[in-house]
Amino acid sequence: MAVLVTGGAGYIGSHMVWALLDASEDVVVLDRLSTGHRWAVAPEAKFYEGDIADGDLLRKIGSENDITAIIHFAGSIVVPESVTQPLVYYENNTVKSRALIAWAVEAGVPHFVFSSTAAVYGTPESLDPVNELARLSPESPYGSSKLMTEIMLRDTAAAHAFTYTALRYFNVAGADPKGRTGQSSPGATHLIKVASQVAIGQRERIDVFGTDYPTPDGTCIRDYIHVSDLVAAHLKALERMRAGGGSLVANCGYGRGFSVLDVLGTMKKVVGHDFNVGYGPRRAGDAVSIVANPALAKKELCWVPAHDDLEGIIASALAWEGHLQRKNSF
Repeated sequence: MAVLVTGGAGYIGSHMVWALLDASEDVVVLDRLSTGHRWAVAPEAKFYEGDIADGDLLRKIGSENDITAIIHFAGSIVVPESVTQPLVYYENNTVKSRALIAWAVEAGVPHFVFSSTAAVYGTPESLDPVNELARLSPESPYGSSKLMTEIMLRDTAAAHAFTYTALRYFNVAGADPKGRTGQSSPGATHLIKVASQVAIGQRERIDVFGTDYPTPDGTCIRDYIHVSDLVAAHLKALERMRAGGGSLVANCGYGRGFSVLDVLGTMKKVVGHDFNVGYGPRRAGDAVSIVANPALAKKELCWVPAHDDLEGIIASALAWEGHLQRKNSF
């Protein structure tokens, strides 16, 4: 039996592959390498290069492997880009996910874990941590494209012998504590990734987009979750479904928010020096503040985060950035 990881050469996907292998699972990776890296895939995993909507390739994978679960990370993730290129996001995140789900039903794959997002909520009606019953009001095509896939999974599970778990990620950051993989996507826009690059001199400055939000310091507030805790939740989701648990939608965050300026201040503390910060106008599609209520994931998945520490998250991101800098210098 094997787990198919789509997007397994990317940031979160590559961590997932290592976590599955650490748990003695057989792993198959499907990635078109548009933003991921072949070297980021653990050598013990079986790799196929291609698109998740390629029906012939999916059938080949199914014929060559006993796929009993899919963990689906493949997709486009940059919120501002989704505003300017909405059809690309609906194609990559919704249409192609539909093709993958259809193949799962055709091939009789019983379990599906989906990489969803807190962007499905938009800006919540209050600054309180948001739970899964909150109003769904995405403010970007990225959020809408992910919500559409959640709806497809819900309806597919109602019609077929198919169980899914949709995990709504909050802001994922950090790197594998063992140094095996990290955020390596070219042109990544994640705040902690960019701040790490500025801190070690790879970029000239980091820009803060909007200082007039209705928050204590005027900048957006997010819930930052270490990538290792996130992939641990996926393992728990798979374990729960294999044990007969039903379909589930759950938040993955820590329940604590930090503003952009909080993160930059912590980065400066960890790295031990100042760096250049610029300020600009708000970006389209950015929610004001969004913090998870993770109670459901903790209860249903028996998920216990192990890395809930902003300084630790930042330190692991910096360590990985240093590794990449040394790797690219040769």
